[in-house]
Amino acid sequence: MNARVLARTGRGHARRAANGSAAEGAARAGLTARGVIYLLVGTLALQIALGTGNRQADRGGALAELSDKPFGAVLLWALGAGLVGMALWRLSEAIFGATGKDGHTARKRLPAAARCVFYAFVAYSVLAFAAGAGGSGSSDRQSRDVTARVMEMPAGRWLVGVAGAAIVVAGVVIAVQALRRGYHKKMKLGALRPRTRRLVDVTGVGGGTARGLVFAGVGAFTVRAAVDYAPDRAKGLDDTLRSFADTPLGPWLLALVAAGLVLFGVFSFALARWRRV
Repeated sequence: MNARVLARTGRGHARRAANGSAAEGAARAGLTARGVIYLLVGTLALQIALGTGNRQADRGGALAELSDKPFGAVLLWALGAGLVGMALWRLSEAIFGATGKDGHTARKRLPAAARCVFYAFVAYSVLAFAAGAGGSGSSDRQSRDVTARVMEMPAGRWLVGVAGAAIVVAGVVIAVQALRRGYHKKMKLGALRPRTRRLVDVTGVGGGTARGLVFAGVGAFTVRAAVDYAPDRAKGLDDTLRSFADTPLGPWLLALVAAGLVLFGVFSFALARWRRV
């Protein structure tokens, strides 16, 4: 009986910690860190569109750009710590449920678990880079290598195709939710002044739409790699962004998408301030 009481008490303490100030601090730190990465990637992509960029517009390029700044090493460690906070926040959502009336359902917990794994990997790559281990290489090479390894597996071509289609669907959902301002349900709108709310909507709609478009582009190239049975057809973030410049709109479309990613970075800062956690 005592063991059962202790276990129940331990679960209660864990739940209160997950729903308390510690989880809130981790969430806000993580959203801020995500905003920094998108802001840097968008800026690098904009430089490429203008013909002045010499770095890859992906996480590796963003970390290299940050490392060149004053106190770059400190900034990298802080960024990695923020992403660890993001992973822990998503883990708490997966275990104890998210905010909202349906936050305890599997429909909310499973995506939270997937986000936890993703941000844990991103945090590891950032911290490895900060430690000098070069933990964040080219997203394009990583995409091709992963695609090639999966295609060597039984039914690997189908797995790559399904994964690519899922990324396309995710991109469409992200864009549609941004256009419909679905993020309103997650924010403390009552704390925003009318002008601030308009600015949040500009960054949320524009940034979310651009992010969804990029996701859909990455997924489309992955599907193409599966259809052609050619891992080299897969593209990471940098090559996907550069492909927008190969459209009839040329560098103007890349510049527009890059500006949207910058907006999403700013929107992440707004979420860090006013999101319900």
